[in-house]
Amino acid sequence: MNNDNLQGSNQKKQGGGQKMTTSLQESMSYMKEHMAPDVSFDVVYRVIDVGGKQACIYFIDGFCKDELMMKILQYFISLKPEDMPESAYEMAKKATPYVEVDLKDKWDDIIYNILSGVFALFIDGYDRCVLIDSRTYPARSVSEPDKDKTLRGSKDGFVETVVFNTALIRRRIRSTELRMEMMNAGKSSQTDIVLCYMDNRVDHGFLEKVKKRIENIKVDALTMNQESLAECLYQRMWFNPFPKFKFTERPDVAAAQVLEGDIVILVDNSPSAMIVPTSIFDIVEEADDYYFPPVTGTYLRLTRFLISILTYIMTPTFLLLMQNPQWVPESFQFIMLQEESNIPLIAQFLILELAIDGLKLAAVNTPNMLSTPLSVMAALVLGEFSVNSGWFNSEVMLYMAFVAIANYTQQNYELGYALKFMRIINLILTAIFGIYGYVGAIIFFLLAIVCNKTLSDKSYIYPVLPFNFRQLTKRLLRLRLPEAKQ
Repeated sequence: MNNDNLQGSNQKKQGGGQKMTTSLQESMSYMKEHMAPDVSFDVVYRVIDVGGKQACIYFIDGFCKDELMMKILQYFISLKPEDMPESAYEMAKKATPYVEVDLKDKWDDIIYNILSGVFALFIDGYDRCVLIDSRTYPARSVSEPDKDKTLRGSKDGFVETVVFNTALIRRRIRSTELRMEMMNAGKSSQTDIVLCYMDNRVDHGFLEKVKKRIENIKVDALTMNQESLAECLYQRMWFNPFPKFKFTERPDVAAAQVLEGDIVILVDNSPSAMIVPTSIFDIVEEADDYYFPPVTGTYLRLTRFLISILTYIMTPTFLLLMQNPQWVPESFQFIMLQEESNIPLIAQFLILELAIDGLKLAAVNTPNMLSTPLSVMAALVLGEFSVNSGWFNSEVMLYMAFVAIANYTQQNYELGYALKFMRIINLILTAIFGIYGYVGAIIFFLLAIVCNKTLSDKSYIYPVLPFNFRQLTKRLLRLRLPEAKQ
């Protein structure tokens, strides 16, 4: 397998620069100046004799397979002068006992490959460097994602190594139309980015747009991996909290989106995939919808839609009704406050919104052995004691508990916080302006969704706008899978 196929446009981007010469001493001097093997302990080099010629090897410690490299070195050292090829091309073709072998003569390409973990062999008199891709990256084993869990379906998930992630998608899509195009971004980090798409289904105009944006990224490093890349790709309307990208840690979800014509972006060192373009309907969808029969999948999807709306509208509606008790029908009088509130309702809701986030942060940073005591303390302090002390009314605690739990019915973290911000705005406007603030907040909420744009500049609520009945039916209902076209 040629390494050019793996690195694609990454090599094209760095292809310019100075070419190496046939002198081994000049090559070693260049490497010493730019790689500093005497300073960096993990940059390993060794001078050896290969077929009567002086040679030098370079690699990054921890990236190469030790047993394999030992066998290859034994072969090189055992070469006799009469068996030594005359050129680097013949050396790679006839005298290198390995599958993934490449030749490079530009220093930018050579150094990039070495830093990526490739084993480099310089031989005196050869005008090109022999690159042997025997690298291996430290990686955890493939396991089920902690967040994107399903009751049925596969239990494998993406890991931090991009090559493993592409293999997980390849395993599910055995088509010659599947493309895995590699690029990179970041002046210092040179982070690997892989674009996965079906060549016969993707929107090529949008694909070229994504490529150009990645090529034009002017940052020193993608320090936060996918989030840094997302902020570089989508720089307008940053204040709109609704997510512009869908993230998944499940290879089956990523493969399904690729088959639908979307682009899946994999970033090295990140155990999740970024899916573009993404609408609000894509974000609400989950894998469980498709691992159950159509009727059950439709019920789960519609339930998720309904609960998401309730998490936004429940507490502002309760606040509005408490401000206008004459609007509450006689049969619903039981929802009224049973005890006098010592603190204004708006203050109670805002304090609890903050307290819930505080509990989430505490749960993330709490060691496993202390998670149970934390849960008990939270239940006692924020539950019974907070009501008995007079700080909160029991009705307020009930509705906020529903909102906190209901947020976990959909797996998209960004969507949960977008609904939270909109809910807080509605609460504040309702407390100040009453029914006018309540209606105005709902209009603002709808405008925030309608005016949002996907990365492809298309409508965020397609197929509602522009309206497409057939596509809308597919988005709302879990239909049977279509037959393959002949």
